[in-house]
Amino acid sequence: MTSSWYCPKGAFPQITEGVETQMYKVLSPLGESTIGEASPAPRLPDLTGKTVCEVWNGSFKGDVTFPIIRELLQKRYRDVKVIPYTEFPLQSVVGTTSGLRQRVDETLALALQKGCDAMITGNGF
Repeated sequence: MTSSWYCPKGAFPQITEGVETQMYKVLSPLGESTIGEASPAPRLPDLTGKTVCEVWNGSFKGDVTFPIIRELLQKRYRDVKVIPYTEFPLQSVVGTTSGLRQRVDETLALALQKGCDAMITGNGF
């Protein structure tokens, strides 16, 4: 992915001295997107009687916040079953693309096996 960068006269005197303008083509180190966007699944109208799974990536104190979220869900929704993050593989973002994909596939298969209707995959900052 390339983009153009405009350098106005005088912005960098050591570079632009005696030049009206400079135009640079820059190659982004981020590259271009290789996957298409997908829409999220529709929200469930109610969690009563549903099974909710927690999946954690090891960041932002999920070990502290997930138990609180779990307790609040159980108080709010009758017969909701919450399967804790400890029953799923840690979803670290570190590793090879194939390794990440394998962990995601394992987690999805396990969620289906456990009868998950909804999944909490992050808990914010």
